Amino acid sequence: MPNVILGMDAKLYYGNAGSSATNEMTNVRDVTVSAEAGEADVTTRANSGWRATVATLRECTIEFEMVWDPADAGFAAVKTAYLNSELIAFKALDQEAGTGVDGDFSITSFTQSQPLEEAITVSVTAKLAVFRAWT
Repeated sequence: MPNVILGMDAKLYYGNAGSSATNEMTNVRDVTVSAEAGEADVTTRANSGWRATVATLRECTIEFEMVWDPADAGFAAVKTAYLNSELIAFKALDQEAGTGVDGDFSITSFTQSQPLEEAITVSVTAKLAVFRAWT
C-alpha cells in the first residue's frame, strides 16, 4: 500500500492574529492551499538564447468552503474577521502535527451559496498578510 495522506486527515486551525492558530476548524471541506511566487526575467545574451527566470516575492492563499452555521465558533471567527477587515490566524496542515503554512490572513472573499436542495454554504478566500512559518 502506498504511503498517502488523505484530504480528510488534513487539519485547518484558526485563532487570534499575532499567534499561532490552535483551534481546529471542523466545519470545512475542500480546502486548497496555493503558494506561488512572482517572476523576474533575468535573461542575458550569455544564456544561449534561453529565457532565464527567477522567483521573487511569494504569496499564499487558503480557499475553503464551510456550511453556513452561525453557531459554529470557526464560522463566526471567519465572518467577524471578514466584516471587520481584521486579520485571523490560520495554520493549514497536511495532517495532525504535519506540515503546512502558519500565519495571519486577510479574508478577501466570503461568498454565500444558496442551492435549492443543499445546505447553504460559504466559500472563503484568505490571503497571507503575516508569514509565521512553513512547518
